[in-house]
Amino acid sequence: MKQIGISTDYIALGQFLKLSDCIDTGGAAKFFLEENEVLINGEPDNRRGRKLYIGDKIDVKGFGSFTIVKR
Repeated sequence: MKQIGISTDYIALGQFLKLSDCIDTGGAAKFFLEENEVLINGEPDNRRGRKLYIGDKIDVKGFGSFTIVKR
């Protein structure tokens, strides 16, 4: 499981996808989420504005598993 460090209280799912190298630009998040399955703490979610907090676990089909940690 890869760790993604943040220095704020939360990060939006769209920003997370860019930080985790799943997408190249933030603008691609909408299209990526329409075509790829993303599980947050075991539940499917495709809202690019979804807030992710430290300790959240994200599974992106075809890209791997990630966890949010404090940087």
